[in-house]
Amino acid sequence: MTKKPSRAELMGQSLQSRRTFIAAGMASVAARPAWSQTPKRGGTLRTIINPEPPSLVLGISPLIPTGTVGSKIYQSLLSYSFDLKPYPVLAKSWTASPDGRVYTFTLQDKVTWHDGTPFSADDVIFSTTKMLPETNARWRFILEQCESIKALDPQTVQFTLKGPFSAFISSFVNSTCPIMPAHIYGANTDYRNNPANATPIGTGPFKLKEWKKASFIHLVRYDGYWDPGKPYLDEVIYSVVPDSAQRVAAIETGRVDLVSNNDIEYFDVPRLRQQKNLTFTTKGTETRSLMSWIDVNLRLPKFQDKRFRKAMMHAIDRQFIVDKLYFGLGKVANGPIATTTRFHDDAAIVKYPYDPKKAIALLDEMGLKPDAKGIRERVSILALPYGEVWTRQAELVKQLFGKVGIEVTIETTDAAGWARRNSNWEFEMSFNFLGQFIHPAIGVARAYISANRRKGVLASNVEGYSNPKVDELFEQGATAVNDPEAQKAYSEIQHIISDELPVLYLTELAFPIFQSAALHDAIVDGDGASNDFSRAWKS
Repeated sequence: MTKKPSRAELMGQSLQSRRTFIAAGMASVAARPAWSQTPKRGGTLRTIINPEPPSLVLGISPLIPTGTVGSKIYQSLLSYSFDLKPYPVLAKSWTASPDGRVYTFTLQDKVTWHDGTPFSADDVIFSTTKMLPETNARWRFILEQCESIKALDPQTVQFTLKGPFSAFISSFVNSTCPIMPAHIYGANTDYRNNPANATPIGTGPFKLKEWKKASFIHLVRYDGYWDPGKPYLDEVIYSVVPDSAQRVAAIETGRVDLVSNNDIEYFDVPRLRQQKNLTFTTKGTETRSLMSWIDVNLRLPKFQDKRFRKAMMHAIDRQFIVDKLYFGLGKVANGPIATTTRFHDDAAIVKYPYDPKKAIALLDEMGLKPDAKGIRERVSILALPYGEVWTRQAELVKQLFGKVGIEVTIETTDAAGWARRNSNWEFEMSFNFLGQFIHPAIGVARAYISANRRKGVLASNVEGYSNPKVDELFEQGATAVNDPEAQKAYSEIQHIISDELPVLYLTELAFPIFQSAALHDAIVDGDGASNDFSRAWKS
């Protein structure tokens, strides 16, 4: 009989694999993307932001439009390559103790904030223990895994974990852990309403020169940037262009050098891919692995019977959405962990093929009989203001729900209004999309664990879902001593959540990125157009 390894032996195996991973991560410190040509200094990168962000302060808003622009202003300790290996940003190196509990980061030398104030370990301590726990749902969960965070000296920060937490080294995506200036925010704990939010001050390669609302955001090179010789560009100008036809015309005619995220409507992608003066990629979403769904407000009685949620899932033709609305980019989403993320288990997931007859049978079983107009139930859905594809998706869902007797009212607002209403639970149903952020403990758990039902906090458990067993399993997955143990927890999570359906899964997103042939090294890592552009240049 094969002897079952003890927990101590498993811990030893886990520590060995963790040491191997850490060593690989440290080896990547010296690795940089190879230049195809010698970078040229100077020039203006013209691009688009859509929709206009409600804020540029990454420590306040985790929305993608904020991250797209704010990532040039604010930075984290690390960033991540296309294959999700960490590389240094504000931390020039890091080490881990043999037991994997203590991580020590040595900070870059001679870093200053855009106002000239020296950057130090105090800023890291303030950000990770004071500000971000109040404003960022992802970081709050990570902080809960920490026993202590302390400065050993002005250039060294030490994180001590309570126990095994394999996701920790993946925790420093810029939108999860942007380092914020303690000298600006430390005295005013009302972070969201701080007057300083209007004039963001970061350590990044670019600083804000002017933001003319509804028109443009103008960033210029920060000459005091800590990485010698960078950035290469003189400036980055984001034009606010609400009209999709004007956005596609701007990249076609060369008025802008780059479009990303939601800038280009998917129906324009096939034609633009034929343009010889443009390059196309969907790379650059690796750190996020974005998944779209419909939040369901489980606090409302009409949604508390899971048969109703299952009926709605059967009523949505998700393959049609991928094929016809996204023109084949992306794939159908079936459960909480994306196929691009570790620990996805297709066999564990309860599936909901498009089946209107099954949806009607479930509604009949519930006693929701059609009235004289054929209506069984009425719901409202808050649409996402991120472009035509989201509008079309809302209209399609309304049509499909109508076929099974569910009447839909579509509610619309701007980006700031959507963020306010979604985070404050002011919706019946709401379109949404969230990133997975490399590891389920970081990007997935936040949407489902009971402790993260925090009103006013974006990208949290806004649907109000609570299942103590799921909470326990997420804890097990985060603290597992090896991958098989983690997989067991995450597989059970996928089965439970896909059965209970706190959200209605739609698609795993792939954003099209087009750039002019004269633009180089703008998309260089897993953050795509949300990297800092310090290496971008124009020929």
